[in-house]
Amino acid sequence: MKLGISSYSLYGAIASGKMTIADAIQWIADNGGEHIEIVPLGFDLEKTPELIDTIRRKAEEAGIEISNYAVGGNFVTDTEEAYEEEVRKVIRQVDIAARLGVKLMRHDVASRPMDQIGIDRFERDLDRMAEACRRVADHAAQYGITTSVENHGYYVQASDRVLRLVQAVDRPNYKTTLDVGNFMCADENSVSAVKKNILFASMVHLKDFYLRPSYRNPGDGWFRTASGNYLRGAIVGQGDIDMPEVIRVIKQSGYDGYISIEFEGMEDCLRGTKIGFDNARRLWDEV
Repeated sequence: MKLGISSYSLYGAIASGKMTIADAIQWIADNGGEHIEIVPLGFDLEKTPELIDTIRRKAEEAGIEISNYAVGGNFVTDTEEAYEEEVRKVIRQVDIAARLGVKLMRHDVASRPMDQIGIDRFERDLDRMAEACRRVADHAAQYGITTSVENHGYYVQASDRVLRLVQAVDRPNYKTTLDVGNFMCADENSVSAVKKNILFASMVHLKDFYLRPSYRNPGDGWFRTASGNYLRGAIVGQGDIDMPEVIRVIKQSGYDGYISIEFEGMEDCLRGTKIGFDNARRLWDEV
């Protein structure tokens, strides 16, 4: 297992100008991270391709790996033209992943408004989503890159839907980026969902949330789950997920790949990320 940090965790510092992506790489290395996962928020590698070489050089200088490249994508479109353009857009991102030197890349697959996320709609969209993912995975195969879907964005978030898509794509280099916290957005228990999906994971995110029921509105800073409960980002190991058990399930599954800390709490991002990273390392060693 290699424990690192997603650049998404440090988005607050990057967006405010406190850090550049190169600074983030150095900070992760200085705080014990073994890898950085690149999420291009606060910077754009397609518009500023010179950053690709900057990131590679800085990671090499800092002595850490670049584990994964995570981008968006939405293959449920109104027209065939829009569908083809979205496939082309994600394929261009695969080429960027190859230039970064990564062997893992996550791209989102689909999102719909909350009143259109039912299983019936998902099943109708499945073939089109799977075909797009196959095309992207087939392009990635020439670089030895494994692409993946994250349990993300409500529509393709529940563990069974993720498995349904992975199995429909049916490519050896198509798996799932398993975010242990995101299952809560679909009102799933994280331990149960991780047990279902861990054997299909190419990448793991450790993320934590506070959970409150739908009838207890906690106020500002919270968002709703698919069924109307409330979530707020927490420091890994301090939220309502049974993180020791989640980590035990991951470890006992034999998973030995990259694990990234994802922090999206209200605390200062550097402090929250560091505490979560230390908690994850301690819990991994204890279970």
